[in-house]
Amino acid sequence: MSGTLNKVMLIGHLGDDVKIKHFDNGGCIARFPLATNESYTNKTTNEKVTNTDWHNIVVRNKAAEVCEKYLSKGDKVYIEGKLRTRKWQGDDGADRYTTEVNVDEFTFLSTKKDSGNNMEQNLPPVSNIEDTEQAEDDLPF
Repeated sequence: MSGTLNKVMLIGHLGDDVKIKHFDNGGCIARFPLATNESYTNKTTNEKVTNTDWHNIVVRNKAAEVCEKYLSKGDKVYIEGKLRTRKWQGDDGADRYTTEVNVDEFTFLSTKKDSGNNMEQNLPPVSNIEDTEQAEDDLPF
């Protein structure tokens, strides 16, 4: 097989509110941590064990603005995207590496902001938001 695949699918809870940065050219980028849990029962002690993994999530442009508007710490979300590792320099001049999930698609599974309301009426359809130009006409606001 000569092809390769870089695809990540996660369902988890936001570990913090969405942080967004706007650029001079009109684009923006949002970041937030996502926690995924794995639970199992230890067969020797019969104790329930939960392991949590943290993922750095990156969303761009119009999709970033939608995430900032509707998501907050503790909300559950489905994420699809690609793994990217980027290199940067720390304050001490040493090279650092960060692995992030660059989001292609996402779906809100639960939000605290709309827990008392019918979520399906209040949330916009957000799956398949790929590019600001393509998605702008499809959004209901």
